[in-house]
Amino acid sequence: MIVNLGNRCGVLIRPVAAHARMRRAARLVTRLVVVVSSLSLIAACAAPGRPDDGRLRVVAAFYPLEFVTERVGLDRITVTGLTPPGAEAHDLELIPSQVADLTEADLVLYLSGFQPAVDDAVAGSTHAVDARTLAPLAPPPAAPDGPDDHDHEHLDLEGDGHDHGPADPHLWLDPDWMARLAGGLAGELARLDPAGAAAYRTGADRLGADLAALDERYARGLADCSRREMVVSHAAFGYLAQRYGLRQIAISGLSPEVEPTPRRLSRAIRQARATGATTIFFARLASPDVAELIAREVGATTAVLDPLEGLPPGSEEDYFSVMEDNLQALRTGLGCR
Repeated sequence: MIVNLGNRCGVLIRPVAAHARMRRAARLVTRLVVVVSSLSLIAACAAPGRPDDGRLRVVAAFYPLEFVTERVGLDRITVTGLTPPGAEAHDLELIPSQVADLTEADLVLYLSGFQPAVDDAVAGSTHAVDARTLAPLAPPPAAPDGPDDHDHEHLDLEGDGHDHGPADPHLWLDPDWMARLAGGLAGELARLDPAGAAAYRTGADRLGADLAALDERYARGLADCSRREMVVSHAAFGYLAQRYGLRQIAISGLSPEVEPTPRRLSRAIRQARATGATTIFFARLASPDVAELIAREVGATTAVLDPLEGLPPGSEEDYFSVMEDNLQALRTGLGCR
């Protein structure tokens, strides 16, 4: 919990180690139950009798991958998304029917290191494809820390609050990466369905053209700004910053659920003041409390910057509309002309 103490900020950090161990234990039990329960279900689903409309069955792990798959596959594929709208993609736990979907699919598109439950489920699978391999991209440089400031905001297996695990997985916030992913996916689909190769290439080319136009709007819209530093609630925007020459100042690490330590919070306040930040950005599905605290401390406002891991239930938005909203929020927050 975070409280404002006049002109000074006080932070009460709840003990997280015991809570983290209990949550990990619960997840382990859930996964064991899923695996055991799925054996009979998968066997039943594998039996003859399932309708076959001739289309490839593709499972996409979460929304951005689902979006690309639908655009590339057109009407030659059936796409099943594993992460429901409004759900936290990081914390996805699979139910038996989803394990069956993974087993029956002609192709599974996932992103390694992002969803542990999916990584476990596709381990050793011959029909699962890692998006990182279809469109390799060098990770953005790590945000500079002070010489004794190494409070990476993730929980490790021992629950001591220090996990030096995978880097920023939010590659999809770089439109150029999404375009290259579309091209790589078209090749994978063509390998499974040679008769549809031309259609898949057409889908990838059309999506690539739309993404190139979006990339150009970002490059032009962020070319002339009063500030290049964006203060964000958690470190999900490294690839976006790398693509457009911005600098990400993250209040907490990659996980939006882990509260920043007092040291990291104090540092974020100092950096926000030093850069003249007028806007503190927070993720749509995350609490705005920390961003609002820092905004009060430095005399700034807050705004949503969406990491686009998923869409809210019933939303009529898509990848492009959310990215356009992000661009406008950045232009306003960074004082772009």
